[in-house]
Amino acid sequence: MLIYDEDCGFCRRSLGWMTRLGTTCRYQSAQKSDLAALGLSDQDVLDAAWFVVGDARWRGHEAIAQALQTSRLAPVRLLGRVVGSGLLRPLTSRGYAWVAAHRHQLPGGTPACELPRSA
Repeated sequence: MLIYDEDCGFCRRSLGWMTRLGTTCRYQSAQKSDLAALGLSDQDVLDAAWFVVGDARWRGHEAIAQALQTSRLAPVRLLGRVVGSGLLRPLTSRGYAWVAAHRHQLPGGTPACELPRSA
């Protein structure tokens, strides 16, 4: 299950892209989730998307990789494996961090999407 920020227009729009890519995982908004039961905090879900299966949790780019690997389309599953691979981790983790930091400026983004700035 992919946990996302329902208040973020960019995040909601991204779910549309994921659906068109044939992903079959469940999507659940952080705002409608029992985060404690999932082993997550409010801050966790403000900082990144999460993918949860049983006791396993993936954060950020690894969460997106896991979601892509549920696709009915083989090329999308392969993309998920590439995004989640250890070899590309430095690139994909930085890419995810950049997107998360700028999601309010990306298509579908609104001021509500902006992450709080750390002091």
